[in-house]
Amino acid sequence: MIDMRGVLGKILPAPGLPRMLAAQNALWGVGTGTFLAGSVVFYSLYVGLTPVQIGIGLSCAGFAALVGSLPLGHLTDRIGGRRAWTIGALVRAAAFAAYPLGREFWVFVLLMCVQTAAETLSTSGRVVYTAAAVPARDRVRVMAFSRAYLNVGWTVGAGLGAGALALDSRPGLLWLVFVAAGASAVNGWYVTRLPAVRSAADGPRPSPWGVLRDLPYTAGSTVFGVLWLHMFAWNDVLQLWVITRTDVPKPVLGGLVALNTVLAVVFQVRATRGADSLPGVVRLTRAAAVSAALACPVAAATGMTHGWLTVVLLFVAVALFTGTELWISAGQWFVQAEIPPPAQRGLYVGLDKSVQGVTRLAGPAGLTFLVIETGGWGWWVLTGIFAACGFAVGPVMAWIERTPRTAALQARSSAV
Repeated sequence: MIDMRGVLGKILPAPGLPRMLAAQNALWGVGTGTFLAGSVVFYSLYVGLTPVQIGIGLSCAGFAALVGSLPLGHLTDRIGGRRAWTIGALVRAAAFAAYPLGREFWVFVLLMCVQTAAETLSTSGRVVYTAAAVPARDRVRVMAFSRAYLNVGWTVGAGLGAGALALDSRPGLLWLVFVAAGASAVNGWYVTRLPAVRSAADGPRPSPWGVLRDLPYTAGSTVFGVLWLHMFAWNDVLQLWVITRTDVPKPVLGGLVALNTVLAVVFQVRATRGADSLPGVVRLTRAAAVSAALACPVAAATGMTHGWLTVVLLFVAVALFTGTELWISAGQWFVQAEIPPPAQRGLYVGLDKSVQGVTRLAGPAGLTFLVIETGGWGWWVLTGIFAACGFAVGPVMAWIERTPRTAALQARSSAV
């Protein structure tokens, strides 16, 4: 007889706040997935921008995230996670709703920067709120369920976006932004219904610049940031590789995306096992590094194979990259929630986002040149980079662990 309670426990988060957070992430994913499915088409056909203008806008948005992450993280600590989360979601909704009015290039760039800043604020607020509202023993598991449901919502949204594009009309393009705006607005309202928690910002407020002197944590952020390059390796570079260097039909790309989504939904929670201590984080991060390092030569091999063998190798590479995504997410969640002083969690998340912003700016173009323009030798360089992260994470986490982050230390930082 099937134990339905056990089955439901694997696919449903615990009742109460964990389930509310998962539902919120699913809603967020629907709105974001709908827009991203046709954002470039909307920018070019409805707004009337050239590819170069779109690229400049995306780069400006990336730069806004890079420079804004630390101050917005500090703002989150000052006003509290739930309030920052709500404000970010509502401002993001307003930016989406204003996109159809952004016919001038400078307006488009401004809206993209506002939307990106709002998303940065809401993300910081979500992490700070979750860390404050969920008991330490449950945090990583709750975040894993939330990430899994985000992927479910993302998939539903991508389907809605594809349907809107299939209409091949201006109303269909407007549907993209209005669904995204509506979902983000409802999301902001939904967050206000979450249980209130005492903000760490109610206590002492250390200097925000102390985070820049926390060299061990910065080193950890760098390891995680470099490992997150795997997202560009498979989302951008691998897909270009398939088109330019293999004989695989283009529809296979859809199958690769579907495989990533399904694996992320099914295995995200299981991938968090062991993410309840720094030694566990080291094991998970090493597994993520090894998985990415193995995926690169598998991807490189597809440039020399043909037919079904190439398809199989591509699916193996995507499965390995997805493993990296799941393990590194679990490890970084623990570090973000447990290592920073409670009153500065937002600021530390901002530091993580700033480091990732550097890789976001340099990653797509740099990895594309490294892999595609070298004819595939760049895959082996990436293998070495990911393997180096696997070797570095142990000493870095040990450095983080032996560095005190006490109230006295924070007071000394404030006095400097």
